Amino acid sequence: MRQLRSKTFQAGISLTGLILALALLGVLAVFALKLVPTYTEYSAIKDAIVRAKETGGTTREIQVAFDKNAGINNVSAIHGRDLVITRDDGEVQISFAYEKRVPLMGNVSLLIDYAGTTDPNGMAPRADADQ
Repeated sequence: MRQLRSKTFQAGISLTGLILALALLGVLAVFALKLVPTYTEYSAIKDAIVRAKETGGTTREIQVAFDKNAGINNVSAIHGRDLVITRDDGEVQISFAYEKRVPLMGNVSLLIDYAGTTDPNGMAPRADADQ
């Protein structure tokens, strides 16, 4: 007679696998905690240039309107004087570009180029362009 043997298989994750997965999640969480504030600031800057454009007026008035809105949202990456303000066919377009360096650990950091514009064509200035 042939004997049937039942094999039992264990399913799940090993302790080593669990530790590695938690370490990976921890590293990703640290990256997220350091990068989310820079993106939040970038979004606040985009909103501030739209509101500054709505105020209209001279270049100086637009810069002041941007600075007031940026002050409310704790924007420190750029100021009104850093904006590129152009008038195409009588319509004001506001653009900006800046770099944000985020220290990750030790002497390792991440450099992010942010740029934005109110121009419907989406032509934002490059971060290395003279402003």
